[in-house]
Amino acid sequence: MISYEQRRRMMVDTQVRPADVTHFTVIDAMLTVPRERFVPEGWREAAYAGENVPLAPGRVLFEPRTVAKMLDSADIQATDVVLDVGCGLGYTTALAAQMAEAVVALEEDHGLAHEAEQLLAAEGADNAVVIEGPLAEGAGRHGPYDVILVQGAVEELPESFADQLTEGGRIVCLFMEGELGVVRLGVKADDAVTWRFAFNAGAPVLPGFTRERTFLL
Repeated sequence: MISYEQRRRMMVDTQVRPADVTHFTVIDAMLTVPRERFVPEGWREAAYAGENVPLAPGRVLFEPRTVAKMLDSADIQATDVVLDVGCGLGYTTALAAQMAEAVVALEEDHGLAHEAEQLLAAEGADNAVVIEGPLAEGAGRHGPYDVILVQGAVEELPESFADQLTEGGRIVCLFMEGELGVVRLGVKADDAVTWRFAFNAGAPVLPGFTRERTFLL
């Protein structure tokens, strides 16, 4: 039987490196953090497959390629403070904690937040803290942040997220445009965020991030 450690190496060799992920810190973190511990128990055997893993109704852990490319795009530095929005069970938080000075993990699902706190403590992620609150509000009182990662799709991103970024800060977010999912990197300069295309991916839209529907009579 293939060990989880072997599966992590296979994941990096077959899903991460071929996706043009170049930051050694991302590759090293993905080789180190046990992804299988951050998924529901019944999904551990599928933890390293190239697909999103269900965490709760409407919530998923991004497949490895998406996680790696988001972190690669974010260019996390050792002095950065990171906000991980919709942390789920804490996998991306654990990865970012290996690269950043500190990580604030925001989760509105009480069960996920409680378990994430326990899992991160067990992994020794002492520079990460889990807080509960509405995902769409961010966590402004703990900011500003050098990097914001959004762990799920959005149709619209509240403008308040730009206020939670430092000047020069980066935000990586998956925008669903109909059936097409586009991950974009936003960089804040002169109090405005400029977006550019990063890559394509897909996931359910997070609660609170849907576009308001208007009806014409």
